[in-house]
Amino acid sequence: MPASSPGRIKRPLALAALCAFVCTSSVQTVAAPQLNVTTSWIGNTYGYGQGTWTQINITAIAVTPDGKVYTDAPWDESGGEISAYRDGKVLGFAGGTHGWGGKGGNAVAVNHRYLYAAVGVGNEKGKLVGNGIWPPKGHQWIGVTRRPIDEPKRAAAFAASPDPLNPHAQLAGAFLRIDDVTGDTPADIGGLAATDSTLYVSNTAMNRIEAYDANTMQREAQWDVHEPGRIAIAGDGSLWVLTGTLTDRAPRVSHFTAQGKPIAQDALALPADSVAVDLAFDPAQRLLIADNGPRQQILIYTRNGGAYAQSGTLGERGGIFSGIAGRPGPGRFNGLTGVATDARGNIYVSTNGIGPRHDTIGAGLGATLESYTPEGKRNWIVEGLLFVDGAWMDPQRPNSVYTGNKRFELDLSKPPGQDWHYVGFLSNRFRYPDDPVFHTDQWPGLPTARALNGHTFLYLTDMYADHLKIYRFDPQHDGEVAIPSGFIAGRERPVLHVPNAPPGGDWIWRDSNGNGAFDAAEFTRNPGPDRLGGGWGWWIDTRGDIWRARDDKGIWRFRFGGLDAKGNPIYGYDKLDKYAVPAPFTEVHRAIYEPETDSLYVTGYTADAPHDPGFWKEAGRVLVRYDHWSSGHPDQRYVLRLPWDPTAKPPVTPAGLTVEGRYVFVVEPAGNVHVYDKESAKEIGTFGPGPEVGHASGWVDVPFGISAHRQPDGEYLIFVEEDARGKVLMYRWKPA
Repeated sequence: MPASSPGRIKRPLALAALCAFVCTSSVQTVAAPQLNVTTSWIGNTYGYGQGTWTQINITAIAVTPDGKVYTDAPWDESGGEISAYRDGKVLGFAGGTHGWGGKGGNAVAVNHRYLYAAVGVGNEKGKLVGNGIWPPKGHQWIGVTRRPIDEPKRAAAFAASPDPLNPHAQLAGAFLRIDDVTGDTPADIGGLAATDSTLYVSNTAMNRIEAYDANTMQREAQWDVHEPGRIAIAGDGSLWVLTGTLTDRAPRVSHFTAQGKPIAQDALALPADSVAVDLAFDPAQRLLIADNGPRQQILIYTRNGGAYAQSGTLGERGGIFSGIAGRPGPGRFNGLTGVATDARGNIYVSTNGIGPRHDTIGAGLGATLESYTPEGKRNWIVEGLLFVDGAWMDPQRPNSVYTGNKRFELDLSKPPGQDWHYVGFLSNRFRYPDDPVFHTDQWPGLPTARALNGHTFLYLTDMYADHLKIYRFDPQHDGEVAIPSGFIAGRERPVLHVPNAPPGGDWIWRDSNGNGAFDAAEFTRNPGPDRLGGGWGWWIDTRGDIWRARDDKGIWRFRFGGLDAKGNPIYGYDKLDKYAVPAPFTEVHRAIYEPETDSLYVTGYTADAPHDPGFWKEAGRVLVRYDHWSSGHPDQRYVLRLPWDPTAKPPVTPAGLTVEGRYVFVVEPAGNVHVYDKESAKEIGTFGPGPEVGHASGWVDVPFGISAHRQPDGEYLIFVEEDARGKVLMYRWKPA
């Protein structure tokens, strides 16, 4: 198709010229066979085949003397905010923290009888009404749930149920309300600690520690403490508390008697650049402090006369960013959130890729829970590494797979679930703090990896298809880390916190000086009258052109302009083509271009197959393949009606699609995949989650939740987002 000036709309399809072709090329689907596929997954220690998974975020841990680990986190997609683990196995989750107003929190403690965990109770925007069960509209309760330690799904009630006939009221009798907040009022329980007689609560927002009878749950005392966080109880019953945990640059360690009187003589000096996030005592009464600063280590302190002095560390200094930056391994911690010990001195460490203090990000960077011997050898690890994520094969390395901010390697000779290995974390917040992963949305984004001019680039779009992040790699200097390289912004709100960004959104950034920082001079605002914001389709073709499907505004194409002196892909508004909505569409939601055949696969809606606003992320009800797209006179090869039954349970709609090899792959919201011959549009068959993952999939809740790769032997690897239980599904299919 001939070039045009920026902003000029191209009209490649004349309806009259197409009629003869279209009238004979419409394809209707018929029932297709189930294909013989093997189901596997990447990113989670457990695939749900036995009903277990590792949660996607861990912000606090507590350990019993015999090594049972209890966790807490604000959110796990399948309700595992409070979970239990032992010897690397998932024991189950407590429940009652997800849905019906419930949510998790950032603190957990145990004694011999009970599990205590910080939780929140809401009312689903006023939809839940029940005196004593849910707060009134506009309010939220922050407090502590108490459960029997041997059966945490049950309530360990200490008050009468406000409504004995209401099953949702059972946990209300075991809920200790700490704060009642309205609007955006900050409130958090920053720490919990328990003996068999006393529960200590860090009421962080109110700047105090509160002490409760551990059995009656009646308040016994309280005292003022500046922004208290995690609490550790020493062998003598005194309390060691992190203070200044909300607004101070670096929290400090304070020491109190069990009654709250400050103890000044046991001074403890932390390194100047440390960021303490948790603390615990081991059986030898060494004090362990989780340092989430640049060290990414567990600092170990031993009493020396009247003070504590650092006597050792657990983990490599620099954590995952030492040595080959981004390479995971034993002791290479990444975003420390918790530390605890058992009676034998084993040390337990939790991470989530960022730390317990985070704003718009947390879940999605990857939870790990590890156990180490007292000497520092790793006993076991469980991982829940992915959330709202996809996968894309590395174009320049066999058996290498990128997700939103991780890299995995495959060994397909191994059984399902054992055929992946985590080898790279891509986001270095210490070296590249401007990385938009930390400033744009809650999740890194859906990946496309392309090889351009001999270099690999990673493109990420968010779950709402608003903007596009671009990364380059420099393995010799940055290891596995992806270096921010470019960014195409859409609407203003999602990019408000990008450093130095001009107001209003609708700009392009390129890292012209190669430092990975968003410098003010590196932004280019859209000079044209047409705004980029809006639309559900992004596609990066194999030549580096970026395609943007924009609903009723047509299709935009940013042409790849080569690499600049720093190795960044060049895109600009002066290299932008705009195409009108092609017939027969009224809206276009995806546009996938294959340069090798000059074919454009477009999905969307037509006058006789209109858009249902209840399914706003969907690819559309109709797929059209246009051949000779660049000729100026493209042909419609076929029109394919895609599966569409929004009344089915679960709904049957096209959540996303991809094109690879000889096939078009279309995925439904519940994970079922349809395979079509891309030359004829004939449906070859369907497949979905197998027994390896419990025949279960979470909702495909993103526009780009499927990708595919044809192996040299003809086998296809198909990756599907599975956000319910911390993984990406991987299907293996070899056509007959």
